[in-house]
Amino acid sequence: MARAITYKFKGQPRQIPFSYDKYHDIYEAVAAAEGIDLTQFLKMEQQVAMTAKRTAAIKDFRQKEFIRFGFTEIFLHKDDKDI
Repeated sequence: MARAITYKFKGQPRQIPFSYDKYHDIYEAVAAAEGIDLTQFLKMEQQVAMTAKRTAAIKDFRQKEFIRFGFTEIFLHKDDKDI
């Protein structure tokens, strides 16, 4: 099954192929496509995970940080019909 990610980076629509063999999640894939180093982000996300009382805090942190990086409307398409 072909998968693709559509997203906007700093207002510009983009589309990239996606595979779980290559990337852990869609956020990692879009960051790699735009050349963004996630080292510090992943460390902070790990700290949030250790201190958060609920998993929604991790998701909220991830979404807010990626908006700060310039990403919006990140969506995984499971096949070509969704695109």
